[in-house]
Amino acid sequence: MRRPWMLLGRLGSVLWQLGSLTLVLALRGGSRDAAVQRRLGQRILATLTNLGPCFIKVGQALSTRPDLVRRDWLEELTQLQDNLPPFPLAVALATIEAELGAPASQLFEEFPDYPVAAASLGQVYRARLGDGRWVAVKVQRPGLERILRRDLVLIRLLGTLSAPLLPLNLGVGLAEIIDEFGRSLFEEIDYRREADNAERFSTLFEHHPEVTVPQVERELSARHVLTTTWIHGTKLQERRALEAQGLDPSALIRTCVIAGLRQLLEFGYFHADPHPGNLFALPGRSGALGHVAYVDFGMMDSITDADRLTLTGAVVHLINRDFRALAEDFVALGFLKPDSDREPIIPALEDALGGALGENVGSFNFKSVTDRFSELMYDYPFRVPARFALIIRAVVSQEGLALRLDPDFKIIRVAYPYVARRLLAGDTAEMRDKLLEVLFDSDGRLRVQRLENLLAVVEGSGSGPDLLPVMGSGLKLLLGPEGSSLRQRLLLTLVQGDHLHTEDLRALVGLLRRTFTPAKLAGGVLARLNPLAPAA
Repeated sequence: MRRPWMLLGRLGSVLWQLGSLTLVLALRGGSRDAAVQRRLGQRILATLTNLGPCFIKVGQALSTRPDLVRRDWLEELTQLQDNLPPFPLAVALATIEAELGAPASQLFEEFPDYPVAAASLGQVYRARLGDGRWVAVKVQRPGLERILRRDLVLIRLLGTLSAPLLPLNLGVGLAEIIDEFGRSLFEEIDYRREADNAERFSTLFEHHPEVTVPQVERELSARHVLTTTWIHGTKLQERRALEAQGLDPSALIRTCVIAGLRQLLEFGYFHADPHPGNLFALPGRSGALGHVAYVDFGMMDSITDADRLTLTGAVVHLINRDFRALAEDFVALGFLKPDSDREPIIPALEDALGGALGENVGSFNFKSVTDRFSELMYDYPFRVPARFALIIRAVVSQEGLALRLDPDFKIIRVAYPYVARRLLAGDTAEMRDKLLEVLFDSDGRLRVQRLENLLAVVEGSGSGPDLLPVMGSGLKLLLGPEGSSLRQRLLLTLVQGDHLHTEDLRALVGLLRRTFTPAKLAGGVLARLNPLAPAA
């Protein structure tokens, strides 16, 4: 630091506010009174907000960590917002001229005096270009890099010194979390990187008309200024506002969930901050899907192919209540150490997650799982790997958005049919391998019940009665060159040892006859041919 006294002054301010908070938590943190814990959560929320952008972002990061923060505090942290008063117009105009090489009056036909939104890292203006198009101009707060670097140094120092003294599990892995947080934060404030992110995201969804991504105006963008086409839509915040525009909230939620699943399980590249302010409802509909637009691509992340496949398997293992396999998934993903004793963990998982599933898939919700897991992680050696912090943030934000628009919505009711369709299609080598794992047990016997479960989920998913795509994909897989492993496993099921086993084959044929009846297939054909058929 060129001016160390400023660091010392800031350190004193931070220590005073965090010290006061720590004292209150030490005195009252052990209370069993829910109202007391709720007030403590609100005190944490207010303190982080007062400390500014870096601490706001720290709080948002911690809101995804049930292994580090107790449940009743988490509920308050998830409400942490970074809305701040805007900085002066003159500062924004000076930044635009310095970054883009010309004053805003020359670059834009119309530039407003006041931003439409102001957050901790920047603020957005709605401007008009010379050709009449409206654009969103995001301008970064002045001196932000210096402020963030200063506060990150202090946070890292305080985190390292206080970690051994913090209660519960709050200090475990805290330094690593801060480092990961700092990396992602500095990536977020480089608007050139955000422009790259937006263009990459747009390419991934170019064949999905239900998802819109604003176009980057490269000649009007730089490190601290980002200009994109303006999205004329309705924020996904209030159900009544959407309905007043003639939009279907359920169709919009379905689009958001499926788009999120594609990002995590197909593309391996995802929007890590899909909160209501970053998603807009647009007119139009594609079958059962409403049309949505994403904005703000500063917080993006990737997931490895290995993690994508393991997550897909974990969803299937969860629904099939195969908690032993699920424990192995947690090891593969890094939530459990390889040398962890699985035996006591398996019944704990069944108790925590089996109850959340209830009687059927539709009753499952991540909120109940998060609540239960925040308790489970203090009794068993679970840890959230740093690379999963943003994934958890994305999933929790996604479900929070869905529940805001429809309190009865169950995200797994959309997620599991999506996974089931992908498995049954077997359109990639990894999906074919996972399908074989699901359908055949360790002795090579066909598990017809699991196939029946997959088909039942697809048929009853609410996405329409058309089973033709499922049948077509299945026949293509079974008869095509990619299905050689499946055909081989089916043959081995029939011939085991010196005996011919036909009961599995008979059960399979009976299942297919019940599922793909002429009436159901005809209904699918008619639904496709009838343009007036209601969307599912």
